[in-house]
Amino acid sequence: MTTIGVSVAVPDPWGSELQTYRVKLGDDEAAGIPSHITLLPPIDVDDELMPGIQEHLEHMAATSESFDVHLRGTGTFRPISPVVFVNVVRGISGFELLALAVRQGPLAIEVQFPYHPHVTVAHDLDEDSLDQAFEDLESFEARFTVEHFSLYVHDEGEGWTPVRHFELSRSTPQGS
Repeated sequence: MTTIGVSVAVPDPWGSELQTYRVKLGDDEAAGIPSHITLLPPIDVDDELMPGIQEHLEHMAATSESFDVHLRGTGTFRPISPVVFVNVVRGISGFELLALAVRQGPLAIEVQFPYHPHVTVAHDLDEDSLDQAFEDLESFEARFTVEHFSLYVHDEGEGWTPVRHFELSRSTPQGS
């Protein structure tokens, strides 16, 4: 069995900045979690299913278009879940469509909560640390284009490591 996840990495310099912030805040696991927007949460799969999963992801990428993203400000899932995150304010529908496409076929799963694209910056910390993250990053802002997503594998020692990137098709300019 292998634990996998599928996500869009937040590009540098913002991705490293957010990951470093998360580690300094006291989230010990954050060093092994690159800053990202989840498309498929962690699941355990049989190793023999990996070729079919990668074929599925290739197809999803080829039939999905790149899109622009704007991250700005903070939000939280409290009191339901002890999480503070950076908001996706542009590109929400792009993430929703991509997550829906990824979570089909061999990756069809039941999700516990409705899909809400975000970048986690504090998780399972005390209330003061969660409040601090919410305030410290309220003016955070980043803009980038999502051109690919990645399949990640979890290793107890290394954390989450991308094992393959899947390029999205380019969108065609309007009027072409």
